[in-house]
Amino acid sequence: MIYIIMGVSGCGKSTLGAFLSEKLGWPLHEGDNFHPQGNIEKMARGEPLTDQDRLPWLLKLHEVIERERASCSDALVACSALKRLYRQILLFGSKALASSSDPDQDVLPPSSPDVFFLFLHGDYDLIQQRMVARRGHYMKAELLRSQFDVLEPPSDEENVLPLDIRRGVADMAMEVEKHIISLMSSPMP
Repeated sequence: MIYIIMGVSGCGKSTLGAFLSEKLGWPLHEGDNFHPQGNIEKMARGEPLTDQDRLPWLLKLHEVIERERASCSDALVACSALKRLYRQILLFGSKALASSSDPDQDVLPPSSPDVFFLFLHGDYDLIQQRMVARRGHYMKAELLRSQFDVLEPPSDEENVLPLDIRRGVADMAMEVEKHIISLMSSPMP
């Protein structure tokens, strides 16, 4: 099973990911580590990334997810996954790009049975405060508005577990553990 921890910058993806990785013993693939240097430099200058900037990054993360799935491993991936198209790329790679640009192409399913999104959501002011307080990250706090502007919250059909960031990390992790238990106890279709 793969959990993709998603949400805008500063919502706590890395913090929850590290906590869950320790608690569950699953590897955490930190999305920030897969950005090309050009993306990092652009964000450090306070420039928002475009879809074109994000494509190579999302395709790399798709490869990581596919590698974990192929080995039947459980894993965590922290990635903003702000738009539905980005989530489709994480699940289906370049097939998602072909499907989105060609109306004759088969429509991809909204989810994959062994991949779930943990959507960390919260209010702008709270996340802005967190970003201003954090040190040593290249993502500038002034870019937060651009992330909220492009955010397309996932729908229920996308295998999503919404988590309110006003709750503590331990509470959110407990909710994820309950989710895992419920999945293990329900029969596969």
